[in-house]
Amino acid sequence: MIRLTRLNQAPVVVNADLIELIEMNPDTVIVLTTGQKILVRDSANEIIEKVVEFRRNVLEGLPLARAFSSVTTRVPRINDEPYGQ
Repeated sequence: MIRLTRLNQAPVVVNADLIELIEMNPDTVIVLTTGQKILVRDSANEIIEKVVEFRRNVLEGLPLARAFSSVTTRVPRINDEPYGQ
């Protein structure tokens, strides 16, 4: 679950596993696999970072994940150059 803020400043907690896509037009719209759409103040990059952090926290509890905990990876941001260029 990730904490976000609706356009009216109301906090909302979203199940990160249900996020299908994030639209930016210019407001940020999260489309869930259920078809529900949520308008939020958070940018797409902020949402991506929160989802990655959420998943990292979940995986830290798994024994195999602890073996790789020292390995860091860079999360690409919107408008970043593709890897390898």
